[in-house]
Amino acid sequence: MAHTIRLAQSPEADELLGRSPLAALTGMLLDQQVAMEWAFSAPASLAARMGRSDLDTAEIAGFDPEAFAALMSAKPALHRYPGSMAGRLQTLCRHLVEHYDGDAAAIWRDASTGRELLDRLLALPGFGRQKAQIFLALLGKQYGVTPDGWREAAGAYGEAGAYRSAADITGPESLARVRAFKQEAKRAAKLSKADKADKADKAAGGTKS
Repeated sequence: MAHTIRLAQSPEADELLGRSPLAALTGMLLDQQVAMEWAFSAPASLAARMGRSDLDTAEIAGFDPEAFAALMSAKPALHRYPGSMAGRLQTLCRHLVEHYDGDAAAIWRDASTGRELLDRLLALPGFGRQKAQIFLALLGKQYGVTPDGWREAAGAYGEAGAYRSAADITGPESLARVRAFKQEAKRAAKLSKADKADKADKAAGGTKS
């Protein structure tokens, strides 16, 4: 079943994300240290470079690593670190072949609870807790994957009406709101770090006096 997705802000790339579980999973894997639109546009670009209308798990898993890295690295590169991410994507696809017979959707198709689904996502190579919770929220909010307790398992990313992550992007306006949230979070983190450093300096000075 196809879904209306606006993560890549590109009709062709978003169309693939809407119908391909592996493309959605790949976009989420690549969504780090680059703009979200870049990460979620990459699956469609990669499929085109492979001469396919969709990504194939077994094909990626079995691709020659150097040749696959070259595909990801060819200009325009599909990520800021295309070689490294090529390796991560192949590792992810090998995991899917081994544990899910190459079917990405099998990760969530029969998950009975949000906690079970989160555990499956956490077991994926390249998925830490934050990435797993964001993808869980994305599945629930935009792909209709709503096992019992999915919002709780996704943490703050599962909140209705939030603008925290890729899970909340449905167009240019929501993208701008998510980007503003991230910028504010970074600013607050920087101020907190500076405040802690200042307190540490004062404590050290007090100890010496």
